[in-house]
Amino acid sequence: MLKEYQNINTIITDASCFILFDKIGCIHILEDLYGEVITTPEIAAEYGKQLPGWVQVQPVKNRNLFNTYAEMVDTGEASAIALAYEVISPSLILDDLKGRNLAEKLRLPYTGSIGVLILARQRGVITLLQPYFEKIKTTDFRIPASLLQTLSNIYDN
Repeated sequence: MLKEYQNINTIITDASCFILFDKIGCIHILEDLYGEVITTPEIAAEYGKQLPGWVQVQPVKNRNLFNTYAEMVDTGEASAIALAYEVISPSLILDDLKGRNLAEKLRLPYTGSIGVLILARQRGVITLLQPYFEKIKTTDFRIPASLLQTLSNIYDN
C-alpha cells in the first residue's frame, strides 16, 4: 500500500525501533509513514514477536559482508547495514551508536526512532510528539528527558 507521503527510499529498520514502538503502542506509525519496511531474519528474531504483515523480512545475500559488519556492530545492525547494499535507495532506522557510526562511515542514510517520530509529526501522521515522548520515558530507551522536552518544544508548537 503506497501512502501519498511515503518516502521513496527503501526503509530498513533494526529491532530497537520495533521494540520501542511496540512498548509505547505505536508500531503502526511505521506503516502509516512508510507503507512498508524491510528487516532481516536476525532482526525479526531479536524483536521476538510476530511482525506485522506490512514488514517484509528479507535475508542478506552477501554473508561475507554481513560477517564483516558483525565484527564491528551487533548482529541486527550488521544485517540491516549489509541489506542496505542489496536494495534500491536504502534508508536505515538505527538507534545503536555503533551501528549509526558504521552507517555514517559507509555514507548510508539513517535516522533513529526519535527521528521517525519527528518525521511522523512533520507529515501529520501524529499530531503531537509529547504523548509519545512521555511513554518513552517509562521505557529503558536511553535518551535524555531534557532532549525529548526540547524536541517537543520545537515540533509541538
